[in-house]
Amino acid sequence: MSARFEGTTVVDRPIDRVFEFLAAGINDPKFSPRVQTIAKRTPGPPGVGTVFASTVKDAGVTTEREFEITEFEAPRRIRWAERSKNVVTAVAGGYDLEPSGDGTQVTIFNELEGHGIGKIIAPLAVRAARKDAPAFALRIKAAIEG
Repeated sequence: MSARFEGTTVVDRPIDRVFEFLAAGINDPKFSPRVQTIAKRTPGPPGVGTVFASTVKDAGVTTEREFEITEFEAPRRIRWAERSKNVVTAVAGGYDLEPSGDGTQVTIFNELEGHGIGKIIAPLAVRAARKDAPAFALRIKAAIEG
């Protein structure tokens, strides 16, 4: 069973610029301290089917992750699913963007699911992610406005 966390913020930039930053897929280390590296693994511009591989460090444990974009509706919606098999995975995630005055409201979410021993760890990961979600959204804002 998966559990969801989300965070929302308003970025002081136009929606097209915010979408471009997030859709690039390689900017995660600028706002997510757990992401050590990330690279696009498929040719061409980002879109449905694009795959990104990352190295992530959670609670002192480094893992390799692979995500695929499953929906891509510029400039308002991006969805992804984790394709790697780790003890806790993001079975679904995404960004929703909406104009907000002169800026853009951004909501990020992930649905986390545990596998094997991860079924015990997942509730702790979700609790920590929910606690951090407002700060995570603000880190996205700072990275884009940077």
